Amino acid sequence: ISRMEPVYYVIALLGCADGSTQCTPVATVRTQYSSQQACSAGTSQALLANSDFDFPTLVAECRASHPGAAAAQGKAEKLPAVALRG
Repeated sequence: ISRMEPVYYVIALLGCADGSTQCTPVATVRTQYSSQQACSAGTSQALLANSDFDFPTLVAECRASHPGAAAAQGKAEKLPAVALRG
């Protein structure tokens, strides 16, 4: 029997070239959110607080994760993103 671990959400910041078609991960906000809604509510503030990356566009994306996610990178669920154009 497999026991499911609790899920939390983090904000991943992506730097994008013009047109937001090619984005590169630049940071992950350390705050952990207990719901996707709470994470989404924090994306605008995360962009404002982390706008010092050298990209024309920054995107904040909520990603579902769990406590053991560091060992299983790349399996985070992608959720709607918010963008900030420089």
